[in-house]
Formats: sequence, C-alpha cells, structure tokens
Amino acid sequence: MHTPSKTVQFDGDLIMHRGGALQSPTIAYETWGTLKGAGENAIILFTGLSPSAHASSTQGNPAAGWWEEMIGSGLPLDTDRYFVICINSLGSCFGSTGPASIDPATGEFYRLTFPTLSLEDVAAGGYEVMRQLGLDKIHTTIGCSMGGMSALAFCVRHPELGGRLLSISSSARALPFSIAVRSLQREMIVRDPLWCGGNYDADDPPVTGQRLARKLGMMTYRSPQEWDLRFGRERSTSEMNSDEMFFGDFAVESYLKSHANRFTGQFDANCYLYLSRASDLFDLAEHGGSIDAGFDKLSLTQAMVVGVETDLLFPIRQQRELAAGLQRSVSDVELVELDCLKGHDSFLVDMDAFRPVVNRFFE
Repeated sequence: MHTPSKTVQFDGDLIMHRGGALQSPTIAYETWGTLKGAGENAIILFTGLSPSAHASSTQGNPAAGWWEEMIGSGLPLDTDRYFVICINSLGSCFGSTGPASIDPATGEFYRLTFPTLSLEDVAAGGYEVMRQLGLDKIHTTIGCSMGGMSALAFCVRHPELGGRLLSISSSARALPFSIAVRSLQREMIVRDPLWCGGNYDADDPPVTGQRLARKLGMMTYRSPQEWDLRFGRERSTSEMNSDEMFFGDFAVESYLKSHANRFTGQFDANCYLYLSRASDLFDLAEHGGSIDAGFDKLSLTQAMVVGVETDLLFPIRQQRELAAGLQRSVSDVELVELDCLKGHDSFLVDMDAFRPVVNRFFE
C-alpha cells in the first residue's frame, strides 16, 4: 500500500530546473521520531527511483518499509534521537505530483505535458517539505542510488543548511554505461504498442515494455557473482507458456520474470520514464561550470560515501571519485567500500553489512 501519511503543497508555482512550471504541486513524505528545535536532529532521506516515502512502518501504516531495518528505536537512524523525513520524489506516482497526476489547469492527466524533470526539482520538493515543517537546518542529508544524486543537488542548492551528507551507492553524475542501460529501458517502454505516445489506458498499460525494462534493470541491480552462486545452471521448474519457446529454461530467467511481474502495475510507466531520464540528466558540473566548481559550492561538516565492489550501476570507482570531490570542500570525508555480493541492491537487502557502517556514521 502506497498511501502517504503526509503531504505538503507548494504555495504557487514551482519553476522547474530545466524550464516550465507546475501549479502548486504536492510532495508526499513520511516522518519518524520527534523534531527538536529548528532541525538540529532532522534527517532528510531521498529515495531511489521506484520507492515511495514509506521507508519504515508507522502507526498509520504498519506495513514494512523499504528500509525497515535501518529506521527505528535503537537502529542506525535512531528515532529516539533523530527526526527522520523521507521524501517521495516529485514525478513519482506515490503521492507526489507527477505525470500520472491531474493538471489543475486542464483537469486532465499531465502525461507528457509534464515539464522535463530534474533531480534538482526532486531536491526542491524536499526543501519545501523542510520549509513547511519549520526547519531552518538539517543534521544529515541521506540519499541512496538516484536519491544520492538528489541529496547532492539538495546540498549544493542549499549550502546554508550545512549539516552532513551520507551518500550510498550513488554518484555526482551518471556514467555512459548507466545512461545506456536506462535509455534502453525507456525505449522498451515507449516501443510497446500500448504506450500510445504516453496516452495509454490506466487499466491497460504498456506492461510488456515495463516488464522488459524491469528485467534489464534487475540485471544491473544484482551482481553476476551472486547469480553464479544462487542459480548456476539450475533449470526452471515453472511451467512455460507457448510464447516462451526461446526463453524460460533456467531458474535465473524465472527470477527475472517474477521480479518484473511484481513491479509492473505498481509503478506508472510515464513516471518511470521521467524519473529515469532525470537520473541521466543530473550533473553536478551544472552547478558552477565544472565538477570541481560544483563540489566547491558545498558547505558540509562531514560526509560519508558508501559503495559496493560488485555494483555495476554505480561502480566503486564512482564512489572513490565522489569521495575525492567532496574532499575539496569537506574536511571530514570517509569512503567505505563494502565487499557485498548483491551488487547495487545491497543497501536494500544486505543490512548486516550496511547497518554497522551507517551506525558508525551517526555515532
């Protein structure tokens, strides 16, 4: 269930980073813990592409969140000490305004009339939540995957907030390999005949394109090493359909199919296209004219960069480059390289590796 517990609405238009505007858009968020002062204990958390703001269970929504084992009493994001705010990205379909929302100016769905989305706009949504909560400072900004780039955009646009940055499996800009993968995922969706130029029937969306895009995504989210150990050449026990003559023999294929089917129908296709492209478009070099100038705009007291050696999508060399860039303006920067087997998804599924690292950062 993706029902946000809270929302804020912009008072007036949001001028988008790459042009265009949204009329009084809404940002969904969830919170845990108790706020102290004007933000001395506030943690703002930006998500990857597909999660909602439901990072952990709440009294209003007891369902487990996507970072359930990280947020709570006695956990690394200790709600006895901190006030945690998770932002649902602008452009998403889980409570924030996006292509699947109604345009108040027309009464119709935005669809492809939604302006070009940037992660700077996602950061603007986080700042608006913070502002309406009455915060004028932040203890720590956290971002995972795409959310790490959103967090970096947030920090470079609002250096006056100071605080600390925890970047997990992210980067200052996308690599050509990652751009190529996401570009192919988007093409899989738009080439689906049911996409209909973005004007698809909500009850009959382009599921074939979405399934293929998700399968390709899963191939980059996990590591070949994990699949060697987990599947080997094990054969599938699932019954094959008549149209699966040339695929479906192996267990790894069944795994991809299962994940793709679970994702399809939960996430709006146009929202996926917009957020995916926003990930490619982000480049810290736009903030000052060069990547170094972008880093120089930061005003943080401490930063930690966490990466995974088996990550294909945001490889470990990007984490090293990000840490080196942060050292230009941040006196205390720690790079943590984890030898996790599960690739990019490790921050979601390998809590035994990530909990001690995040806990150390906060202690």
